[in-house]
Amino acid sequence: MSFHSSILQDKLVVVTGAGSGIGQAIAIGMAAEGAEVILVGRRVVKLDETLALIVDNGAKAFPITADVGKVEDVEALAAKIFHDFGVPSVVVNAAGIHGEIKPILGSNPKRWIDTLTINTVGPYLVCRAFAGEMVKQGWGRIVNLTSAASLSQPSGINSAYATSKVALNHFTRQLASELAGTGVTANVIHPGEVQTEMWAAIRDDSADTGAMKRWVEWVEQTGGDTPEKTVHLILDLLKPEHDNTNGRFLWIEEGLKKPLPAWD
Repeated sequence: MSFHSSILQDKLVVVTGAGSGIGQAIAIGMAAEGAEVILVGRRVVKLDETLALIVDNGAKAFPITADVGKVEDVEALAAKIFHDFGVPSVVVNAAGIHGEIKPILGSNPKRWIDTLTINTVGPYLVCRAFAGEMVKQGWGRIVNLTSAASLSQPSGINSAYATSKVALNHFTRQLASELAGTGVTANVIHPGEVQTEMWAAIRDDSADTGAMKRWVEWVEQTGGDTPEKTVHLILDLLKPEHDNTNGRFLWIEEGLKKPLPAWD
């Protein structure tokens, strides 16, 4: 155990998108620090893979299948967690999809809407379900995974993903304002340029698009950022000195992409 273990030991952590990529790395990292981790995702097989990795390391986790974009799924998820496990101290919204990489005029409405549903509506539903009880216990951390795409100039493609993250940023700032002084904070973090399933999907979908193709090649050539950098950032947020870090856009340390201006 590291110096963080006294903070997370036996605390409850909820991680959405825990079946793969950065969400899986976060779940494993939180469990390694002594937390009991609730693994949330849509794919049972992927959640079971994460569970096996955690259990093999002697830690504890519990998978619950849910679609965070559905009101009924999130309400049932929260009810089960409150009844069976208690109130989480940390909630990490890592579930996300990239959607299609096309101009707006050539976009598929269903895929566009699905992207906002998972990336923006999902965190709203999850935060709404848990934040009230977290406030009652007087301490908590809500972490929503955003993207540098939300701060970048529009490129002519990628509208659904970028829009979903811009909206997530503002939602998180709004939530942080409402939570100020309660002991519970809400922040967004950019996890870096990581070779995940989402990165692979962009690679496979961006053969004819310049900006995204160059980004994919850059990440591949450099090896990308490790998801462990995101884990370290979240663990750092648990320290008492970050009790007032609220409503911020946070960057991993020594990431491939230099931080962009966000807000004060």
